[in-house]
Amino acid sequence: MEHKMSLFVEPFERIKSGRKVIEVRLFDEKRQKVRIGDSITFEKLPGRSESLMVKVVGLSRFGSFYDLFSALDKSKFGHPENFTLEDQIAGMREVYPEEREKKLGVLGIHIKLTD
Repeated sequence: MEHKMSLFVEPFERIKSGRKVIEVRLFDEKRQKVRIGDSITFEKLPGRSESLMVKVVGLSRFGSFYDLFSALDKSKFGHPENFTLEDQIAGMREVYPEEREKKLGVLGIHIKLTD
């Protein structure tokens, strides 16, 4: 199955460079359909002027961003060495409200560039 998702510039560039190999999303209705072997086209915001394609090579489901970021090596997200767990969670809070996180849980989508 093929999926489309949008990304802000910075995470898009981390995936493009190969530094980011896990994309984090809420485990909402759209992400519940993602399976290992699927492909995802990420479109860069704003404007969706650039895209890249990845293959899903793994999935990690957790109840919270805290649990996900605590369990997985931060280098997989392309974050700098001095980026803390609190920084990671704060970044997700800019996009996703805590109420939705608690209701839906979160998903780490392990990806590999295919372009």
